[in-house]
Amino acid sequence: MSDSGKKRKPKVIRTDGGPQEGKRSRPDSEQEGRYYIEEAEVDFRDPNKDYELYKQTCQELQRLMAEIQDLKSKGSKESAAEIEEKRVQSCVQFMNLKKLNRLAHIRLKKGRDQTHEAKQKVDAYHLQLQNLLYEVMHLQKEITKCLEFKSKHEEIDLVSVEEFYREAPAEISKPDFTIGEPHQQTLARLDWELEQRKRLAEKYKECQASKEEILKEIEVKKEYLSSLQPRLNAIMQASLPVQEYLAMPFDQAHKQYKIAQHLPPPLYVLFVQSSSYSQACAQLKHSSQPYRQDKKLTVTIEGNVEEAKALFKPPEDSQDDESDSDAEEEQTTKRRRPTLGVQLDDKWKEILKRHPLSVCLNLKCQDNSILHLAFYYLMNLNIMTVQSKVTTALDLSGAISAGDLLSPDSLLSCLYPGDHGMKTPNPANLYQFDKVGILTLSDYVSELGHPYSWVQKLGGLHFPKDQPQCVVTADNSLSASHMEKTMKLLRARLLSRLALHKQFSSLEHGIVPVSSECQHLFPTKIMSCLVNWSTITFEDYKDLSFTNEVMESGLAEDTHMYFSAVIERGTAKLQAVVAMNPGYCSFPPIFSLCLHWKGERSSSNDDNIRALESEVNVYHKELCGPKPGYQLLTNQLQRLCMGLDVYLETESYDNSVEGPKEFPQEKMCLRLVRGPNRMKPFKFNFPQGFFSHR
Repeated sequence: MSDSGKKRKPKVIRTDGGPQEGKRSRPDSEQEGRYYIEEAEVDFRDPNKDYELYKQTCQELQRLMAEIQDLKSKGSKESAAEIEEKRVQSCVQFMNLKKLNRLAHIRLKKGRDQTHEAKQKVDAYHLQLQNLLYEVMHLQKEITKCLEFKSKHEEIDLVSVEEFYREAPAEISKPDFTIGEPHQQTLARLDWELEQRKRLAEKYKECQASKEEILKEIEVKKEYLSSLQPRLNAIMQASLPVQEYLAMPFDQAHKQYKIAQHLPPPLYVLFVQSSSYSQACAQLKHSSQPYRQDKKLTVTIEGNVEEAKALFKPPEDSQDDESDSDAEEEQTTKRRRPTLGVQLDDKWKEILKRHPLSVCLNLKCQDNSILHLAFYYLMNLNIMTVQSKVTTALDLSGAISAGDLLSPDSLLSCLYPGDHGMKTPNPANLYQFDKVGILTLSDYVSELGHPYSWVQKLGGLHFPKDQPQCVVTADNSLSASHMEKTMKLLRARLLSRLALHKQFSSLEHGIVPVSSECQHLFPTKIMSCLVNWSTITFEDYKDLSFTNEVMESGLAEDTHMYFSAVIERGTAKLQAVVAMNPGYCSFPPIFSLCLHWKGERSSSNDDNIRALESEVNVYHKELCGPKPGYQLLTNQLQRLCMGLDVYLETESYDNSVEGPKEFPQEKMCLRLVRGPNRMKPFKFNFPQGFFSHR
């Protein structure tokens, strides 16, 4: 390319890179007026050929530079002209590179301009689309508002169309004009509704007038009945001797039912159902006198009736309330009343408050022993509690180990399986306890009573665990369905505890009482004897090494009663610890044995001791005796004495030891031992009188 061509070429202005100040200083019209020759060449030049030309130019430039370098390295004077020629050729190649660079920039600018134009078109179309969508959404909202519009007449429950045309007069219904027009039909139906309401308003006024007349008649009859009440009271007072003679206490029952009106719903349900059960039992025994009450179950209401009435009184005037509150504040500041045996704050005292009235049930057994049950209602917790007490005709203070049998804390424990009565059955109480800072209700059961689950059912209360509720209504059917079974369980529990009390008195003196009905279960002569019977604690029971299996199987809990028995014969001493379920004799006692003779033998190291445990634990049904099976414990102890004789008499004797055998064989056995474990014959066969294996 010549120098004149170079001078005619305008200067290329770069749009990206380089300082921008110069560009800003120039007017826009000047820049827009510039035109480059390469802009026209771009349209008909092939970019791929330009790229190939670029690579060839770069290669040629590299070659020229390398030749110039070689010529300069030789340093000869003849090469100066050749170097100058090579330099000129290199400048030409540099000019070609600059032109290709301008072409590339112009192509890039045109590509950007085209992209920008396409983007502007897309943005314009997108904006139009958004505007259309907004209009559609606005129209849909308007349509929805129109469809959801509700008129006032839609809230009125009009008669059906068929009934309207059937009952409405023609001047209102206008069937020729309204059947084909829904709007006119609705207006006609509204007119008919207005006409009906006017008629009903007139009828209401007539009913009000007749109501006033009836109320006046009722007042007159009330006055007559109130004058009749004193005469009836006089007749009842005159008939008291007759009631006592016939054992038909109508007057006393009337007073009780009058007081029962002030009972809370759960206690009222309990009172009604227990009274009905008592009368039903009396009818079965005395069919000729259907209104006689069963003397073995008496139901009474105790407590302060005036306080119960005050709970339902409406509040008086505000001035009286203020004066009463001031008086109460003065009294509370002067003195503080202890509650529940410990000093509780006002919140605790309020949430654990009992109803002033209570229902007392007295269950009398055949031996004249009586179980006294006092049922209370905790108003804020909405649960019932019970306190028990036992009175007997005989003195039962002789047996030391029977101290907890009749205690209120253990007497009714686990009347139903798992019902310990130490936790509240109402799940909603847990939230109430959290608010006042009470950890558990078990700290107050000694004063409030035990909230057993069966107590709640007798009061008709059922608390669902999945949906805790603060207010649960009392159900009569629930109380009636559990009344008979619970009364039978209470009597059975009392009789079983009294039977255990008598048995413990004999066991402490070393005597194992066996009734005549159970004599066939044992041989005539038993050499082993009971030398000690005492009570132990749950901690002592856990510390024994031979009770681990019972603890791991979950058959021993802290609510059970635990006893220790020692059976001896000669130098052998058998220690037996007993875990007794509160539901004895429905649940048999569990025995764990340890024999101290020539070492220490238990079920863990002696299979025969394990077999002896099975004789009293697994085969306990053979030892129940006559129903209800109160002799089970003593029969188990007698079998242990019998089993110890068999164990000692069937032991192998060392012939090298001189002298008589310590335990000569006196029991008749078919086989002394059997099997590789050398099991002993512990089963007694009556009436043959021999022992065999199971």
